Amino acid sequence: MMAFTHALVGALLAAPVVALAPEFAVPAAAAGIVGGLLPDLDLFVGRHRRTLHFPVLGWALALPAIGVAAVAPTTATVAAAVGSASFALHAGTDALGAGDEIRPWERTSAEAVFDHRRGRWIAPRYWIRYDGAPEDVVATAALAAPIVAFYPAPLPAIAAACVALGVAYAVVRRRLPPVVEELVG
Repeated sequence: MMAFTHALVGALLAAPVVALAPEFAVPAAAAGIVGGLLPDLDLFVGRHRRTLHFPVLGWALALPAIGVAAVAPTTATVAAAVGSASFALHAGTDALGAGDEIRPWERTSAEAVFDHRRGRWIAPRYWIRYDGAPEDVVATAALAAPIVAFYPAPLPAIAAACVALGVAYAVVRRRLPPVVEELVG
């Protein structure tokens, strides 16, 4: 999935907060966005979808954070709960897409995301064929709709920007591998 899709999944995790504790809505959604983006920093450090992706163990951090926020809701605890849940969910949803190869539409990798608990790779499911695929753009737009409709400012603008940037990325996605190979080698 695109980073924009992961970011909006994280923001959407704040929906109960928007409904039940709107005073925490913006920090919670912002933390969800950051949590949804954070695992992909392993594109630059370590091995992508292994170093910062924890599809099982990520919940060991998220579930206690959610419990603390439920018992003692503050801006910090609610943001930590949404952010850590988004971080954990990101890795799990990567398994629903393609492998971690540069041309995922060729389906040359059986490695979607690494499960540190079991010490093995989880195979890709291809529900979203690759990041930037048309169905990824549709998912991004669908995730943005309730944010645009119900979340407080500035979140609707951020969601709309994610959709616009996602569409732009999708237009060029299949042309990127030669550029990346030229830059990285």
